[in-house]
Amino acid sequence: MKHVISTPSAPAALGPYSQAIRAGDTVYLSGQIGLDPATGLMAEGFEAQVHQAFSNLAAVAAAAGASLADATKLTLFLTDLAQFAKVNDIMPTYVPAPFPARSTIGVASLPKGAVFEVEAIVVRAAA
Repeated sequence: MKHVISTPSAPAALGPYSQAIRAGDTVYLSGQIGLDPATGLMAEGFEAQVHQAFSNLAAVAAAAGASLADATKLTLFLTDLAQFAKVNDIMPTYVPAPFPARSTIGVASLPKGAVFEVEAIVVRAAA
């Protein structure tokens, strides 16, 4: 059975999808971009968008009873792969070691003009 996860601490879905779905102890978190959930405005600059996107992702994970420390897989989307090293510098601020599996994909564009998006799969710790 799947359960919808939703929190006002992250931006609302921009279309017909959920912020996350929990199936058993596995939670599938939809992609998060650098939108500030309080204002609805995009963070300015690449690094600010990366920080905001990871903050949003962490908020959704928390709403599911997990954290980014529980992440088993991340997928990153960048409109400029030359910024890859900056993401590597920022990511450990939000996702501690041991690091999850990860894919990074260069894309032509992202919703709302974002330059970075991150999605995750987390496995909640047994109670």
